Amino acid sequence: MENAGPLGNGLGQLPDPVTSATAVVDARGTVTGWSIGAQRLLGYPYHDVVGRPAARLFGCDADAPVDFSALLERRSGTTPLRHRDGHHTEAELRAYPSLDREGNPQWLIVATPPRRPRTGQKPHPAKDEATTEEAFAQSHLPVMIYDSDLRALRGSAGATRQLGLTERQMRGRRVTDILPPHICTTVEEGMRRVFKTGEPELFHVHGPPRPGAHGRFWAITVSPVRNPAGEVRHVQVVALDDTEQHRARERLALLNDVSAQVGSTLDVTRTAQEMADVAVGRLADFISIDLLDSLFRGIEPRPPGEGSIGLRRAAQQSVLPGVPESLVQPGDVDYYPDSSPPANCLLTGHSSLHSTLDEAVESWRTADPERAVKVRTFGMHSLMVIPLRARGITLGVAVLVRHQRQDPFNEDDLLLAEEIAARAAVAVDNARRYTLERTTALALQRSLLPQRIAAQEAVEVAHRYLPARSRAGLGGDWFDVIPLSGARVALVVGDVVGHGLHASATMGRLRTAVRTLADVDLPPEELLVHLDDLVTHLRAEEGTGTEDPELDNFTDVIATCLYLVYDPVTRRCTAAGAGHPPPAVVTPDGTAEFVDLPVGPPLGVGGLPFEAVEWEVPRGSLLALYTDGLVEVPEHDLGKGMALLRRRLERPAHSLEALCDDLVQTLLPAQPSDDIALLVARTRTLDSGRVATWDLPADPAAVAGARGEVSRRLAKWGLQEVSFTAELVVSELVTNAIRYGGPPLQLRLIQDTVLICEVSDGSSTAPHMRRARTFDEGGRGLLLVAQFAERWGTAPPARREVHLGGDRHPARAHVTATEHVRRRTKPALTADTIDRGAARMRHARVIVTQVR
Repeated sequence: MENAGPLGNGLGQLPDPVTSATAVVDARGTVTGWSIGAQRLLGYPYHDVVGRPAARLFGCDADAPVDFSALLERRSGTTPLRHRDGHHTEAELRAYPSLDREGNPQWLIVATPPRRPRTGQKPHPAKDEATTEEAFAQSHLPVMIYDSDLRALRGSAGATRQLGLTERQMRGRRVTDILPPHICTTVEEGMRRVFKTGEPELFHVHGPPRPGAHGRFWAITVSPVRNPAGEVRHVQVVALDDTEQHRARERLALLNDVSAQVGSTLDVTRTAQEMADVAVGRLADFISIDLLDSLFRGIEPRPPGEGSIGLRRAAQQSVLPGVPESLVQPGDVDYYPDSSPPANCLLTGHSSLHSTLDEAVESWRTADPERAVKVRTFGMHSLMVIPLRARGITLGVAVLVRHQRQDPFNEDDLLLAEEIAARAAVAVDNARRYTLERTTALALQRSLLPQRIAAQEAVEVAHRYLPARSRAGLGGDWFDVIPLSGARVALVVGDVVGHGLHASATMGRLRTAVRTLADVDLPPEELLVHLDDLVTHLRAEEGTGTEDPELDNFTDVIATCLYLVYDPVTRRCTAAGAGHPPPAVVTPDGTAEFVDLPVGPPLGVGGLPFEAVEWEVPRGSLLALYTDGLVEVPEHDLGKGMALLRRRLERPAHSLEALCDDLVQTLLPAQPSDDIALLVARTRTLDSGRVATWDLPADPAAVAGARGEVSRRLAKWGLQEVSFTAELVVSELVTNAIRYGGPPLQLRLIQDTVLICEVSDGSSTAPHMRRARTFDEGGRGLLLVAQFAERWGTAPPARREVHLGGDRHPARAHVTATEHVRRRTKPALTADTIDRGAARMRHARVIVTQVR
């Protein structure tokens, strides 16, 4: 401090400047001089004090005058002064008036620390307080103390290390002078709330603590510091580096999302896309997932051969819209050179971490110029290649790339990507195995369904079968069109309860049984009784065939079925149902109604009767048979679905195929949860001119007359070319009926797509073919019929009912097999062009086709 001139108050000499703090204040109260002792006492450097009002050193307002003359007479006592860090310190002050060089008045202020306490007084500060002060200053944690003006008072060693400033540089500065804007705003707002509420707060921020540093995650705690009176005078700010914990939480959250979101469907492509969607933006900027082509067909993959490897792109995703980094689109094949990291990953099953400057990546870029252009264009700098492995088999490769984030992948990222790929690979393999099972079941089911509709003239038919698109798998829905004797046709729709291969296999057995029973030409209600017995036997067999508790559900074989027979000669329908929705009939005027069909029990319940209903349909009517999957969907119940079906059936359609498409598109959701079988048939009518019937006497002489009638009728129909064959067949059948049967005898010819010949008699036994010996005079008639007719067989007559116990039941329901044969009249013997299969039970009719 400069010499101020002579002192004029007779107070003696100035104190020693080494031990005292001195300052010079002019007449306006502005500090003009500042000594090293003053800087040491109050912490203000020379340039922060000189030229500023001295009132601030006393904690007063800058405009308030300071009465230094009052200090002239003071002999003892201390005066509080404001330290730079905000606290107040006590000092003994003396004021000495003087003149500056220009002769203007000024004051020399001398401040000395308080005198040491006398013997017996408590020392200040205490020794443990000094130790605490040292502990705070040396703390490795970033700790700061701020006053009510949010200015720094103290800073620990940890704070100086993180902020890159000394404690002296931090004192008196606000948070906005130290931290980046987005961090300091959050911290200051928290500090103000703590001063107001007195409650500590914890919040998290992200950013660099000083310019040029890497961004970190911080957990910042702001706590109040109270005086003995309980007032919040200061706040303490503690910042903990939470970067590693934050990243660990992010990894755990990412893995949880992978478990929850990847594998939501049993679709290979969708599963791969779910993995890509989860990883992009949180771990990588771009990801591509390529799988071996066999996976999309459900086949277990085999190791690839040598040379360039082609993988099919299953999924890809990017932080950039449109995924511009990709060279191929999903579904296309991407080829990798044999020395590239993806090829090595697929062959070895090991993941790898690369910089785009690595030798392996440089070699890859050289061998693949198009990919090298993408690397340069988007500034790709880091990549990971991860195998997708499940059950020890490599299914494909995932390539993760960074180009937006500046920090490269590290080993922790590699471990995280491997964990994600492992979980996704299990989901992909499950989807592959489901695809294989579904493909197998679908192939089995389609092989059990009609490959082509048998030729017949009774109805025009269109059909649809749609498998379920759900995890439950394929069901047991089926349909069939079975030609019967007399140009009739049977329409069948059924549904086995359950899904999977077992349901499909059961469906095949039931469909075969229905065709076999239809060949016997049983009435619909009797056919369902036999089918119900079969299902009951299947349940019993399967219930005793396995001890595996996981297969117990296989024993619950339940099915529904609707069996309808249409006769084009009489235009009459007969139908019976077993727990199945009723058929719909659409008359030519466009009115649709559901048949009032008695509700029978499902197949497999056993012991309950079935009832049939018969009605006549107008010429050109439409019959619609369906399974419940068409009308019972999650969006509405069965009743509403049937109402919608009826309204759609009443809408005109160009064709039966168009009608089927309309019903499927309007009644079903995008992803049906159950199988659907739909069968629609437009009825046709055989004119009376195409049917000829003759009652024959039981006299051998009637054979010649029958041949003559047949010859004349065929000439009238223009079928002279088959006259010889027809006369031969009629002659043998009529002769057989006269010789072995009994009256009444009847002959009927039907001109359908083929010529149908039917001969019936009143015998209670059924004809059968036998092998005649060389010298036997008979036994060759049916053999000749079988050789000349395209198909032949036997069928029972119309059903007869008997009274047993006062109830009306079919004869077969309460009689033994022997009684059944005795009470039944002899079936008609016919020849038929419709292929029934040589091993099946034969219809009692023969249908003769043209001879070529």
